[in-house]
Amino acid sequence: MSFLKKTLASFGIGSAKVDSVLHQEVLIPGETVAVTIHVYGGATEQAIDHINVKLCCQYVEEVVKKDRHTDAKRREKVKRQFVLDDWRLPYSFTINPSEEREFEVNLNVPWNTPVTIGDSKVWLETSLDIDNAIDPSDEDRLTVRPDPIMDGIFSELEEQGLRIRQVECEAAKGFELPFVQQFEFVPTTGPYHGLVREVELLLYRDQDALQIWVEIDRQKKGLGGMISRFIGNDEITHKLTITLPVDPVDAGQQVLGLIDQLRG
Repeated sequence: MSFLKKTLASFGIGSAKVDSVLHQEVLIPGETVAVTIHVYGGATEQAIDHINVKLCCQYVEEVVKKDRHTDAKRREKVKRQFVLDDWRLPYSFTINPSEEREFEVNLNVPWNTPVTIGDSKVWLETSLDIDNAIDPSDEDRLTVRPDPIMDGIFSELEEQGLRIRQVECEAAKGFELPFVQQFEFVPTTGPYHGLVREVELLLYRDQDALQIWVEIDRQKKGLGGMISRFIGNDEITHKLTITLPVDPVDAGQQVLGLIDQLRG
């Protein structure tokens, strides 16, 4: 092993590479995804301490910042990252030049993994832990689609002329995850057109139930701040809890029934 090759590898030049390949193109919350990890040897022999695989997402948190010159306060949205699930190879190994090794791993896709609509982002991050070297890494954007119950709810809303306009993941307290995903619908046709400006839904699921917060805007004032008003408030009135299992169509009808009540 030449001194030059070893030195270059420590800076990531000619180092080992890693690539993760999912066995399915689309992820569904609540399911398990199989992943094959390919490790390719570089120009020199290297000891791999660990392989780390992380299922990550992004959410937004509103923070208050103070201007250091005027002491004026302003609200600012800051992007945060969160690890939904992770896996670590339980042993170390050595990868030889031009050698290829494969490892199989199963990752859980948590129930409240964000659906990748709008600005919502989910990705798989794989890295090699190599002592005294820059850790090679691989990042793959993923597609996450609604689970059958959420899909049933969205389908029922769409049949009534409600279309998704905006989707955001925002920080929230009181849940297993530090955020919830918010869906904003607007009526383009159907019974709500001309009567309701927009409908917002927050959905949070665990093994036994799906919790849904619903708010509608009839006066064109803009909803804004739904999470701060509803999450953590003991006097929530626009909340629906659906016990699981449930037929997806029935779940959608229950949500429409609450919207009708709020519409008055």
